Amino acid sequence: MRGFYAILDAPASWLDDPEALQRRARQLLAAQPCCLQLRAKGASARALADAARPLVGLCRAAGVPFCVNDRLDVALSVGADVVHLGQDDLPLVDALRVRAAAGRADLLIGFSTHDRAQALEAARAGADYIGFGPVFATGSKTNPDPVVGLGQLAEVCRAVEVPVVAIGGIALEAVGSVARAGASAAALIAAIATASDPTAAGLQIRAAFERAA
Repeated sequence: MRGFYAILDAPASWLDDPEALQRRARQLLAAQPCCLQLRAKGASARALADAARPLVGLCRAAGVPFCVNDRLDVALSVGADVVHLGQDDLPLVDALRVRAAAGRADLLIGFSTHDRAQALEAARAGADYIGFGPVFATGSKTNPDPVVGLGQLAEVCRAVEVPVVAIGGIALEAVGSVARAGASAAALIAAIATASDPTAAGLQIRAAFERAA
């Protein structure tokens, strides 16, 4: 889990337009991210699953792990490689039990954390990787958590043994500093959504982590 962690942030209109969704997925996959996550806040389980199934095939063809955000049931249903859960989703201990019962030990579980205590707890509890942020002020959430900053990001990266994906308000120009702080990968939502060339933006993120290695 290193480099460009791609998040396909799908508005409701894209869920009704599979071609638009898949076109953006192809743009992101062309940058060879370490993961492609489908994020569709407010979508029903049915709508999320319908949108996810074609993306699984695109990711398989590109050799990129596919992730479903928030919904472990949907991730298992569509055969995703990764599920990413937040603080208000199914608790990590329960997700681990469901994964075991489903016989999907290969399914990676990521968990969002917003302070050092949450990060340490998630790593101890068995998360395969953690998301940590917001590193900077972000407009992608209606009620964002307090900004953690690069200092706290670096502290968490030193404190845990699982990969840390930095997220929240990260501009393309700041990716190098995020990588140097010790993050394994970075997820940029707004910066990718507003980029004139999402593929080039993703390649820029990859390059920043390669230089920091």
